[in-house]
Amino acid sequence: MTKLRIIFMGTPEFAVPSLEVLVAHHVNVVAVVTAPDKPQGRGQKIVYSPVKECAQKHNIPVLQPTNLKAPEFLDELRSYQANLQIVVAFRMLPEVVWAMPAFGTFNLHASLLPQYRGAAPINWAIIRGERETGVTTFFLKHEIDTGSVIFQEKEPIHDDDTVGTLYERLMALGSRLVLKTVQAITDGNYPSVPQPTDVEIKHAPKIFKETCRIDWTQSSEAVRNFVRGLSPYPAAWCMLGDKNFKVYRVSIVTKDRDAQPGAYDTDQKTYLHVRTADGWVALEELQPEGKRSMKIDEFFRGNKLS
Repeated sequence: MTKLRIIFMGTPEFAVPSLEVLVAHHVNVVAVVTAPDKPQGRGQKIVYSPVKECAQKHNIPVLQPTNLKAPEFLDELRSYQANLQIVVAFRMLPEVVWAMPAFGTFNLHASLLPQYRGAAPINWAIIRGERETGVTTFFLKHEIDTGSVIFQEKEPIHDDDTVGTLYERLMALGSRLVLKTVQAITDGNYPSVPQPTDVEIKHAPKIFKETCRIDWTQSSEAVRNFVRGLSPYPAAWCMLGDKNFKVYRVSIVTKDRDAQPGAYDTDQKTYLHVRTADGWVALEELQPEGKRSMKIDEFFRGNKLS
């Protein structure tokens, strides 16, 4: 049985359960690497990353480099004499970092690799109407998300899932897979299977505001999946009249009326229907620019559409 010395790398909430489960099982995490502190809000108050807060709670040393190739950071990293590194929702590592430990560096990715390589796998799996996704642990190598797979666990995507609900389940499932992977490496009995190269790969590129605009020339089901895959963050959006709205929930409705995609129909009280390529969807929850999110009937109590 190998005595592991582990450096954990991560920043957002998604990585916290993985760090917590390692600590709870007395895994030897000797240091944590996370993003530098950032000022946020109107008062520009300094905010720690969720992973830093977790590490400090457990008295684990925290490193916050701005440059992952800086000699002083590399020297500090080496000083912990780690023989394994774990990456969960952190930025890209240079080879000098991921190749440093004897057992290498493994990453937790929120998809069933090789599918949905990239920055936003949970979003794109829902947007593309998948019925199943999962989590993967794999060893890092040069090309992003292409290293040999250690373990995978599948997770169904329910018809009413949003990226928010699926995120929560994959966060918990992923933490258990990280622990399983560490235990297998400790026991010296773990798979390392190259990813297939003879399949068509679906990618999961980073999502930007301009790519979140709803395309009403798509089918109703595609529009519904698009909204689900961006809810609650960063949120799909559209223009209705001359106003900008974020849209958090839509449903498909049957309506005996024809119109051009993007046209809308409303009684200004209880419903707002928008035409798609093959039918209509009802906007059920939206957020006017500069206001909070609200259900459609609540919106119409204080607003009207031209």
